[in-house]
Amino acid sequence: MVKINTCIFISGKGTNLRNLIKKSREYNFPINIKLVISNTKYAKGISFAKINSIPFVVIDTKENNFEIKMLKILEKYKIRLICLAGYMRVLSKRFLNLYGKKIINIHPSLLPKFKGLNTFSRVIMEKEKKTGCTVHYVDEKLDSGNIILRKSFFISKKDTQKSIKTKTQKLEYVAFPEAIISIFRYC
Repeated sequence: MVKINTCIFISGKGTNLRNLIKKSREYNFPINIKLVISNTKYAKGISFAKINSIPFVVIDTKENNFEIKMLKILEKYKIRLICLAGYMRVLSKRFLNLYGKKIINIHPSLLPKFKGLNTFSRVIMEKEKKTGCTVHYVDEKLDSGNIILRKSFFISKKDTQKSIKTKTQKLEYVAFPEAIISIFRYC
């Protein structure tokens, strides 16, 4: 099986990165993680790249032309798919147009509800009955690209922000790999 060269963008703990690395080691999983990019040098997720001997780059997004630098690195590694896994930075329209390949994101709500940050507190404040996660293509608007898939669960009266976050993350570990499989099923 020819696997798709993939880069994972992270900003934090990297639990989705860890899960995707594990899945990518399966023979029939369609991606090969060739690179990890972080916009934070203290991102804990970098340790998963190190442990698994995956090259990683920290890019200071305050630098001028940081997106051009990213594009050159992506080209060097022949990256065809970018997975945003807790990457806390919006990619510019210019970057999206110049990259021109697949970029997907996982978001901890049932989009289009609760785009952006603080999703778990907003879910509780709005007294939602159900929540979950969404994997979607990235476009120039925040959390607005075409949806690939959603996974959901019902919220109990005992749920807190912490328990909703834990349940959502468990769903993400299933949803992200399923979405990746679905977009490359007929390639």
